[in-house]
Amino acid sequence: MAIRNIVPDTDEIMHKKCRPVEKIDQKIITLLDDMIDTLREAEGVGLAAPQVGVLKRIFIIDTMEDPQEFIEFINPEIIETSGTQEGSEGCLSIKGFEGHLIRPMKVKVKALNRFGEEFIFEGEELMARCCCHENDHLDGKTIRDTCEYEVFPEDE
Repeated sequence: MAIRNIVPDTDEIMHKKCRPVEKIDQKIITLLDDMIDTLREAEGVGLAAPQVGVLKRIFIIDTMEDPQEFIEFINPEIIETSGTQEGSEGCLSIKGFEGHLIRPMKVKVKALNRFGEEFIFEGEELMARCCCHENDHLDGKTIRDTCEYEVFPEDE
């Protein structure tokens, strides 16, 4: 396992659509393990594969409940959303930037885990926001592309 460099949003890879994972092999498992190490080191909530330079439809989120528990999403698909929430978001690829976004309050995401098993994740509030944020990265979007406006500390 290794800590990978986080790609800045100015890199062209951050604005490309990711390809689906065709086969979960050792290379994908190593990527997932490295992403967990990288996310821990960065002290973030979520990380998408393009943020470490890989154009694959993969993201992970920290459950924020157990320091050892991360949810890995391979080929995620948001299948249901409900409600709305507004707030500021930051991004590991954009140091010091916060944008104001409107996101769903709840999401339901279908994905594969590292064993190729399909699962459904239902997240609310921060977890819903995180799933949407990371899924945006898989479609080549950053918060600069989707936010209503930049948030400055005096706005809070």
